[in-house]
Amino acid sequence: MAMDDNDNVIGVADIKPELNENLLNFGGHISYSVRPSERSKGYATAILSLMLEYAKKIGVNRVLLICNEQNNASAKVIEKSGGVLKNMLFDEANNIMVKRYWINL
Repeated sequence: MAMDDNDNVIGVADIKPELNENLLNFGGHISYSVRPSERSKGYATAILSLMLEYAKKIGVNRVLLICNEQNNASAKVIEKSGGVLKNMLFDEANNIMVKRYWINL
């Protein structure tokens, strides 16, 4: 969890070292979110960078990241962090297309 100087949450992240079928298709290894009022300030890139370092430290050498097809900001963060688009899948549970990116660590 990332906090500002006043202990307000800026963003959160989660890592799943192993992927089941659902995570492989629609979840990925790392998920992150930044509070709307704090977006476009570089926090997502910083959070993802820290999570990638942690993934490597715990032995994950190839990381899957997934974002909604419409989430251009997240796609930019993933691509800036070395993500390579593998494919897109339709997520029936949420009725959206998702982009699936891989990053080799």
